[in-house]
Amino acid sequence: MANEAIATFRLSIQAITNYTPELAVTLRKMEKNIDHYEDVLCTYLTQLSHNQVSDDDSAKVTQLLKVIGDFERISDHAVNVLESVEELREKGIEFSSGASEELAILCSATTEILDLTEKAFVNNDVVTAFNVEPLEQVIDHLRTVLRNNHITRLKSGACTVETGFVWSDLITDFERVSDHCSNIAISIIDVSEHTMNAHEVSKGIRKNNADYSDKYKEYSQKYSIEKPAQ
Repeated sequence: MANEAIATFRLSIQAITNYTPELAVTLRKMEKNIDHYEDVLCTYLTQLSHNQVSDDDSAKVTQLLKVIGDFERISDHAVNVLESVEELREKGIEFSSGASEELAILCSATTEILDLTEKAFVNNDVVTAFNVEPLEQVIDHLRTVLRNNHITRLKSGACTVETGFVWSDLITDFERVSDHCSNIAISIIDVSEHTMNAHEVSKGIRKNNADYSDKYKEYSQKYSIEKPAQ
């Protein structure tokens, strides 16, 4: 389920520049499969939790129930992105070259956070999980920058209100996917540290953490948008 959920969003990113009807059909079929996985897995895990299990197994069941919802929502956002692409095509509108360049940077950052999340979950890799949070913060910042730059282009006449609605939907979907990646990574750290308190784990990652600061700076430089592109 994790592999396929993340694959759906990778496909939605591909659709932005290389849309085909066949790709759209495949993506929607995958999203339906993921809905089925969620139903089956949640039913099984809920039944399992009613039995006598060890504390470690109980923590694992709780973790999986949380992340299953996050993976399912990632696939939902993939369909949302696909629908935005289809709306652009149906209306015969497109982003300015500057907006397209900015979106490409957001796509690259989101692809990396998806890769990190997949690796962290599939391999139960706590070290990789710690790298997700600083990148999620950078993507949050990118969303703000992209929104502000859109307003600048709108005022200059380089963008239209109609295109702006689609733009806002797209960058919101990307930012929310990064939020789900953060939830998954934090759940992995939760279990490893036996805290079961996602809020405290998130605070702990950011507070007085040199590694977090270094990774945040690294990602900020890697995915920098210094000025509004026209």
